[in-house]
Amino acid sequence: MKSHSLLLAGAATFFAAALSVSPVLAQPTAPSLADQADSALESDDYAWNFVEGLTTEVGPRQAGTEAEARGRAWAVQWLKQQGFSDVQVEPFMMNTWVRGEEKAEIISPFAQPMTLVALGNSASTGPDGVKAEVVGFDSYADLMDAPAGSLTGKIAFINHHMKPTQDGSGYGFAGPARWTGPSLAASKGAIAVVIRSIGTDNHRTPHTGGTTFAEGVEPVPAAALSNPDADNLVRMLERAPQVTMKLTLTPRNLGQTESGNVLAEIPGSDLSLPPVLLACHLDSWDLGTGAIDDGVGCGIAAAAAKNVAATGTPLRTIRLLFAGAEETGLWGGRAYAKAHADDPIAVGLESDFGADRIWQLRTNFAAENAALHDRLVRAVARFGVEGSDEEAHDGADLVIIGEQKAGHVDLAQDGTHYFDLHHTPDDTLDKIDPAQLRQNVAVWTQVVGILANEDQPIKSSN
Repeated sequence: MKSHSLLLAGAATFFAAALSVSPVLAQPTAPSLADQADSALESDDYAWNFVEGLTTEVGPRQAGTEAEARGRAWAVQWLKQQGFSDVQVEPFMMNTWVRGEEKAEIISPFAQPMTLVALGNSASTGPDGVKAEVVGFDSYADLMDAPAGSLTGKIAFINHHMKPTQDGSGYGFAGPARWTGPSLAASKGAIAVVIRSIGTDNHRTPHTGGTTFAEGVEPVPAAALSNPDADNLVRMLERAPQVTMKLTLTPRNLGQTESGNVLAEIPGSDLSLPPVLLACHLDSWDLGTGAIDDGVGCGIAAAAAKNVAATGTPLRTIRLLFAGAEETGLWGGRAYAKAHADDPIAVGLESDFGADRIWQLRTNFAAENAALHDRLVRAVARFGVEGSDEEAHDGADLVIIGEQKAGHVDLAQDGTHYFDLHHTPDDTLDKIDPAQLRQNVAVWTQVVGILANEDQPIKSSN
């Protein structure tokens, strides 16, 4: 027993001595930017969490409505929970349009219903609808060639096909049929307009979106047919000398209502340096849940900011702009530019093209800051992203970048399938591929981290 007691006493003395001289355990070191970006490729703690929560707990967020306001409140709470600084809402007023009844049918000679949705800013037919002969145009150019007054009392149909492209350039070709086609037809006497959906799918899910009427042109009812219905209408027009449609659209203009931009920051260590601006839009059209357009874009931007912060305090502040009311007229981007006209921005990035893999990096400073441009290109090559000398153009929510002639980086996503879903009821969470989303987050993390720690001017004003 005595030897056992001595042994215990000796052990106690040893451990006490060891504790008294042991060094303080080193704090874990922050990961490097490259390691953090590589880690994002394997695991995403933020982007999916954001878009899943937003689409589940809020859903559609049409600009200027109560649903958009709930989306702002949800985003503010989420950003605060994730530790962002200076989280706030900057309100602004906007004109608000909401849809009503939407119905179309061919009366003669091939009686049957058609599937369509009203375009934003469409006028109302009234509850009784309008009934008229349909006049078809194979392209926007054909409509332009129609004589003045030739559509008086008619419903114009613009059959303007859109083709899928990786860079989304098909949208620029087909988009005018929606953007200004109804105004053009109305100026030639049309009492209503239907267009082939500006989309690349073959499903009976029509694509909505805004249309604009020129000054002096009275708005008319305007809607988009699903692509299969547009195909059917083309066949009818080929078979019969006259096709009559009844169209009923009852949207309403609510006048001025409130929207707002949600802002948040990761503060930088040198506040004398202009910040890096990461933009997306929080509103969506009302048909789907706004997952790819553009809830996921806000998730990508927020995830990149958090990942960069995990590597240590960046030199420049990283600012998030979750713009409001983009879909109905870029209201949020314009309001931000006006409110922050005297607040210089170093460089801006926008995510508003879904979440399929990023395939190309473009900047607007490849010539004047070739070293930084090339550094960015080399840094993302391991993620399968190529560089390009094609100039990046300002995104829809980056109005301030154009006005300030600041730097712009475009991380171009694969748009081959984006317009299958764009502005349709199919814009839902299940369409997001988590693996491709993680690649977006990884690339954004790498690029934002480089830009946020750049101590030299990123682009000279010109």
